[in-house]
Amino acid sequence: MSGHELRWNPLLGCWIIVAGHRKERPWHSTFCPFCPGGPETQGEWNVLALPNRYPALSLTPPGVDKGEKPFTRGEALGVCEVIVETPSHEGDFQNIPLEQVAEYILLLGERTRKIASNSAIEYVMPFKNKGVSIGVSLTHPHSQIYAFPFIPPRISREIASAIEYRKIYGGNIFEDIVRMELLESKRTVYINDGFVLLIPFYAMWPYEMHIYPSSDVKLLYELDKDSASLLADAIRVATGVYEELFGSEYAYMMIFHQAPVKRVNEEYRLHVEFYTPHLSRDRLKYAAGVEWGAWVFTYDGVPEDRARELREAATRIIGKLDSLGRIP
Repeated sequence: MSGHELRWNPLLGCWIIVAGHRKERPWHSTFCPFCPGGPETQGEWNVLALPNRYPALSLTPPGVDKGEKPFTRGEALGVCEVIVETPSHEGDFQNIPLEQVAEYILLLGERTRKIASNSAIEYVMPFKNKGVSIGVSLTHPHSQIYAFPFIPPRISREIASAIEYRKIYGGNIFEDIVRMELLESKRTVYINDGFVLLIPFYAMWPYEMHIYPSSDVKLLYELDKDSASLLADAIRVATGVYEELFGSEYAYMMIFHQAPVKRVNEEYRLHVEFYTPHLSRDRLKYAAGVEWGAWVFTYDGVPEDRARELREAATRIIGKLDSLGRIP
């Protein structure tokens, strides 16, 4: 048995990645592999894509015994990369110049296009984990890319919902979400000429925020320099707001939801989701019994009240960031 494989969950209908070797990855090492001058970080650069040294998925995975139903195995096929966001060892997007964050967005698009050229890859998901409470092992600002030989179940559910919405209501679900959020203007936090940052009506985490485009964009590599700058601007405001509210030890997950790379669904729209465990500076929310056992989240508070807090925080910081948009 390799200890590096996919296992099928027959009850939920989704794959689980088994990666036994990842237990050996460094945990808060004094040596930073992402600082300039390291073995993989030579030369001049602002943003850098690197292979993950401890990949959960590989384009050359070990062979596996497929197993016997209901216990089915698959090869841990895919791609895992690290995106180093800045040569600086400290900080976050709000501390990085807008042009460099736009360069980061464009690099995610380039890597998406390149990885998608492999016939085995169905989905490319860039994401970032930040903060000790999220379990981050290296603090140098970095993101990751996971590319799968299947469409992840959460994305599949979003696509199915978008298709069903079109059948019933005759419109695009993402466009209608943005239209209604702007119309109600109760949960919007920040807006520029290309994107809107908001707490969604259906938020699961107390200070969860999403970024939605105001145009039809499905994949990261569709963004040009100007639209990448606008997305970068919204991301800088989002992370700056979290720091303003929760202090220097803030934590979050940022996930880019884009369309599948082989079967691009016409109803889908690129968007970015932020989940933070913070209830306040010194208090965290944990997913517990009903969330894990039933996948039913309990929202502690009222999204509209939290949106007001986020707008007030955004008002205090956008001047410092030379932001491109406004508070709605």
